Amino acid sequence: MARTVKLNSGYDFPTIGLGTWQAPAGEVGVAIKEAIDIGYRHFDCAMFYRNEAEVGNAIRDKIADGTVTREEVFVTSKLWNNFHRPELVVPTCKKTLQDLGLDYLDMYLIHWPVAFKEGDDLWPKDASGKLQTTYVDFVSTWKAMEECVSLGLARSIGVSNFNTQQLKRVLDSCTIKPATNQVECHPYLTQKKLLKFCTSKGIVITAYSPLGAPNADPPVPGAPSVLQDHRLKQLANKYNRTVAQVVLRYLVQIGVVPIPKSTNPSRLRENFSIYDFELSPTDITFIDSFNCNVRAYPFVDAKDDVNYPFNME
Repeated sequence: MARTVKLNSGYDFPTIGLGTWQAPAGEVGVAIKEAIDIGYRHFDCAMFYRNEAEVGNAIRDKIADGTVTREEVFVTSKLWNNFHRPELVVPTCKKTLQDLGLDYLDMYLIHWPVAFKEGDDLWPKDASGKLQTTYVDFVSTWKAMEECVSLGLARSIGVSNFNTQQLKRVLDSCTIKPATNQVECHPYLTQKKLLKFCTSKGIVITAYSPLGAPNADPPVPGAPSVLQDHRLKQLANKYNRTVAQVVLRYLVQIGVVPIPKSTNPSRLRENFSIYDFELSPTDITFIDSFNCNVRAYPFVDAKDDVNYPFNME
């Protein structure tokens, strides 16, 4: 199976990546270097994760020692919600590049369709503890994202956590189409309708929390987490694989690009070792049936915002 898919921007997108959210300082750089040695070439970052300097240092070290070239590594980052106003987009992208120590991003995403109150507090709250959102039309934000491409700051641009209606608004007015929509996707949230829509528009789905966020609360209250699902354990036994490998292989086979996060060397290796087996069509259909449309990360703090993306299926 091919280890890359072609984006609508013309670039090759590695079909498995390494997520860096909640990867602790002091661990994430070591994990990046280990991952590059294993064969990972796709790294998913964001300003909000507050670890881009360490991620960038690790990538640059592996370029400097000759393990990889810059062209072989695919680096994604994301525009955070405080910086949606069009005139803030290019400076924010430049700040991310400065933190990473890179000349360009392979992919730059709008992290959420929801805009936050501007300022340095990345999770601004009012006196009562309520998240402070504001209104910026993400279509105007997208125009500034396109400027990042024309300036050579980003090779491809995309979105994250956008629903089909929001994507349609971007597609109706864009000069450059989104190359990816990064969303939560796993066997309990298979995103089949969104996947069908995105595929029809030439947009690749990237899957965050592809293993169902095992470190968060289980997606279904009272139900086992994805990695503990007995049906997946049976499939793992059938293929002589781990549950994680079966889930990641499932996502890749349905045309989704998973970005599992780990800093554990054996799990990094396990998560990457999915190219030497294939799930049968019957087993793909079986895993499809696990969908129950539940999210590990429903972003409820923003549920009253006009651009909250999860008010439609």
